[in-house]
Amino acid sequence: MQDIALFETPGFGRVLTLDGVIQVTTGDEFIYHEMLAHVPIYAHGAVRSACVVGGGDGGMLREILKHPSVEQAVLVEIDGAVVDFCREHLPSVSAGAFDDKRTEIVIADGITFMAETARKFDLIVIDSTDPIGPGGVLFTESFYKDCARCLAPGGIVVNQNGVPFLQGEEVTDTWRRRKPHFADVGFYLAAVPTYVGGFMALGWASNTTDARAASVETIRARFQAAPVTTRYYTPDVHKAAFALPPYVQAFITD
Repeated sequence: MQDIALFETPGFGRVLTLDGVIQVTTGDEFIYHEMLAHVPIYAHGAVRSACVVGGGDGGMLREILKHPSVEQAVLVEIDGAVVDFCREHLPSVSAGAFDDKRTEIVIADGITFMAETARKFDLIVIDSTDPIGPGGVLFTESFYKDCARCLAPGGIVVNQNGVPFLQGEEVTDTWRRRKPHFADVGFYLAAVPTYVGGFMALGWASNTTDARAASVETIRARFQAAPVTTRYYTPDVHKAAFALPPYVQAFITD
């Protein structure tokens, strides 16, 4: 369904592109995957069921499945060729997550899956391409509404939301489209070297305000009780990531 390319670089290692757009590099993928997985999981405190929409490289599954509380992780990927390709050529990214007994792989359109499923999830991670091509439907209000319906009480939705310095309209659009359907909508930031333009925005939505409001002491206690190995995420980075510079805050408007 997409043009897949893989090449080697001296600084970023193996680089995967879809339709000419960089999706993942073995050099810095840990930053993106850790922040989209561990921030909501430690904020929630008891994630048992997770759904990843997109994420065919397996990196998001890898980080989610580091948590022993997670009993099931469903990967919904529109393009099975991406999963097969990454299994063969980027095995370090998934690190065995595709074969974990808790993993369920569904090759389907994410928007159709969310519209039709009766399942409930504590965490939904939208690990999609930008809102062009196949990924465009995953930034629509109807899709966000379906995600809200599929959340268990206290559930959280997170997604990649572009680089605000260059793609500020994506932040505004996501804010407006999610606000009618969730109790709490916001954004947090991560510095991913691959993505030109400064901080990457990560979208946040929940049917409760409690998760984002969890104190750094609470996050530290949860991290100490159920630690995972990380190279970027810490409880302090977790809390600091929600502090938005004024130029990013300006995009959060009605």
